Amino acid sequence: MSHSHQEKLTQSLTRNQQHILDLVKQLDQPLSAQELYVQLRDEGKRMGLATVYRALETLKREGLVQSRTLSTGESVYSSIKEDRHHFTCVQCGNSIAINECPVHDLEEKLDESYHFKTYYHVLEFFGLCDQCQEVEQGKV
Repeated sequence: MSHSHQEKLTQSLTRNQQHILDLVKQLDQPLSAQELYVQLRDEGKRMGLATVYRALETLKREGLVQSRTLSTGESVYSSIKEDRHHFTCVQCGNSIAINECPVHDLEEKLDESYHFKTYYHVLEFFGLCDQCQEVEQGKV
């Protein structure tokens, strides 16, 4: 997304949307809507949980935040700094970040082929972490 396009979008946000975007940008880890709601309340910014959900959906649609669904089914939100990739254990729910992007070139080719403007992508592998594999192997 071009810098000027992002600036225009940010100028058209409501005050609540801007508060949420600012908070998400400050965080170094993804948070759920519920956790963001609590943080905002603790900072003295009063808004209902439904408002937080609606604002996050708008910010996601505009490409200003990204969301990821955990193995529990809960969505967590973060700012779009870089694409994120994870191994997620279906047993314990632990997520391990993958630092390199194995599909960056593919994304560019697909964008070109399908005339699609990608804001971000999420790549997730599901299986068993090493600790849960040991537990599984220990079962008779």
